[in-house]
Amino acid sequence: MGNINAVVDLRNDGEVAVIVMDRPPVNALGHELREGVMQALARVAADPAVARVVLTGTARAFSGGADITEFGKPPREPNLRQVITALEELPKPVVAAIQGSALGGGLELALGCDHRVGLASARLGLPEIKLGLLPGAGGTQRLPRVLGVEKALGVIISGDPLTGTKAAEGGLLDALLPAEGDFIAAAVSWARAHAAEKRVLSRGDGKLAEARADAGLLDRAAKGLLERARARLAARACVEAVRAALDKPFTEGQAFEREKFMELVSSDESKALRYAFFAEREAQKVPNLPAGVEARPVRRAAVIGAGTMGGGIAMNFANAGIPVTILEMDQAALDRGLGRVEANYATSVKRGSITAEQAARRRALFQPTLDYAAIAEADIVIEAVFEEMELKKKVFALLDAHARPGAVLASNTSYLDINEMAAVTSRPGDVLGMHFFSPANVMKLLEVVRGEKTSPEALATAVAVGRAIGKVPVVVGVCDGFVGNRMLSRRGGQAERLLLEGALPQEVDRALTDFGFRMGPFAMGDLAGLDIGWRLRQARGGRAIIADALVEAGRLGQKTGKGYYAYGADGRTATPDPEVEAIITAASAAQGIPRRAIDQTEILERLLFPMINEGARILAEGIAARAADIDVIWMHGYNWPAFQGGPMYYADRLGLPYVARRLTEFAERSGDETLRPAPLLAELAAAGRGFTDSLEKKPT
Repeated sequence: MGNINAVVDLRNDGEVAVIVMDRPPVNALGHELREGVMQALARVAADPAVARVVLTGTARAFSGGADITEFGKPPREPNLRQVITALEELPKPVVAAIQGSALGGGLELALGCDHRVGLASARLGLPEIKLGLLPGAGGTQRLPRVLGVEKALGVIISGDPLTGTKAAEGGLLDALLPAEGDFIAAAVSWARAHAAEKRVLSRGDGKLAEARADAGLLDRAAKGLLERARARLAARACVEAVRAALDKPFTEGQAFEREKFMELVSSDESKALRYAFFAEREAQKVPNLPAGVEARPVRRAAVIGAGTMGGGIAMNFANAGIPVTILEMDQAALDRGLGRVEANYATSVKRGSITAEQAARRRALFQPTLDYAAIAEADIVIEAVFEEMELKKKVFALLDAHARPGAVLASNTSYLDINEMAAVTSRPGDVLGMHFFSPANVMKLLEVVRGEKTSPEALATAVAVGRAIGKVPVVVGVCDGFVGNRMLSRRGGQAERLLLEGALPQEVDRALTDFGFRMGPFAMGDLAGLDIGWRLRQARGGRAIIADALVEAGRLGQKTGKGYYAYGADGRTATPDPEVEAIITAASAAQGIPRRAIDQTEILERLLFPMINEGARILAEGIAARAADIDVIWMHGYNWPAFQGGPMYYADRLGLPYVARRLTEFAERSGDETLRPAPLLAELAAAGRGFTDSLEKKPT
């Protein structure tokens, strides 16, 4: 038999035919792969020597799903639905053998097989919702038949994969195969012993009976999932498609699923999420990095400071299997920091996200110390001390004295000048910023700050380290606040101004939560502690009239039971507080600012448009290389809702002429000239162009 085409191979092992998909890197279901599988099935059907079939992929992936580069292009047959139909109509049982990932269309392909086996480490899921879509090749119809409605809905709406072990527990895999030895040989053996007959999911109801007997089961299962869903439109469509699996014959349910899929493809939500996908990939391309530059190997790390940020940063290395030295100035501070790390791991074990054995292995990678000499073997050293320049310069002088030659020296600064820190060392080429976001062991964004003298090798190393520890690294330039915090300061200034002009904290917060943020600025401030911002303003000579008044009145946020809001007995439930309204009203009067009713549209635009304007300045100055980089920073570091595509994409969607006009109106009303459209924004608006035009050329 041999090769069908360049990406599909067919061979016989006795009476078992083995179809192997091998299209690097993840067996995306492009036209060539679909066509090859169809041709292989046709040959198998015509071969009387074949009694059963194994369909498999590579060790990395059975199939990672649809080829996203085909989106927006004219469809080419056979499509995935036709391939799955061919699997079901083949008069010989087919076993899907899954080693790595079976995601999206890859899992739908496996669901079209009669049996499924795999490794315990395999990953099976339907992540389409993360692109604002639903499974479009029968996933919403077949998965509930094998897992039941409740479990299937969780997989579909979360988009998170199941391990092979969990899939086997739910019946999605018929068997787990041993990790040792020849996987395909084991799959053939299993097929020979167990795959005696067809078991086509679309021809029966499977596990739908429970939901049909309990009329409220679907809605109860959906409620919490819909509340947490980040792609709201797609999540609702998923629920309705699963409902169709209950209420309609299979063919009608599949037609309904396809109709919903096509509606979602053209939705603003899906366009934004697909843009976000490409933007994140684009951000991994480091601008102006010479060809051939390679990252230095990093076998050991060190973190200076065991506070909340330092401990979280160190956890990232241990979680990735990299030994990490953590240094403090006194034993009490070191013990407190290690205690927080221990508590974080204990919480993860309790939640079931890691095992006790995994937690123990990670803790064993920590080397606590009070001595700078202990960092001598580290390949990368990250300082996470207090945000004060003179202190950081002292630390960098010590790093210069103790770190080995070639080690990357990084600052976890949110605002400060990397070049000034580098200047106190004898090796400024090794110095850069690595700005983690709190909590550092959770948040994915990493701003990698390139200094004037940062070497290409040091930059490549920091980016590679970011990826190795599970972050999304984005390279930025040096300025006050870099990209994210520089833009955030514009939003913060407008939030304070809105309070002075007549809005209340709950109205400002609601504008952002209605837009899709998890929290508004005032609820977030209460959660973090208002004294943090107050101390920073004190150090920098700044002032925020209302925020400072709250701190000076002892209202520090949730930790004192009152901040912008009052908090109940549980310390978490926020309620508007008349005392805060009185403080705000008094501040308005003292500033001579007449109060007025401000509608939600104006509040939202006053919060977001100055940020977008600052983003335009950042682009013009070269602090960010691409508008897409700004969007990635805001989606991964500041919880900008991905279904809104990031601030620069959102501006393009609204139209830059509209954004420029509204900014002009805000500037003229307030007298704040910084609100006038930045030159780049005005130029693009006049030319009818957008910030993100370069990514529009990619298939969406």
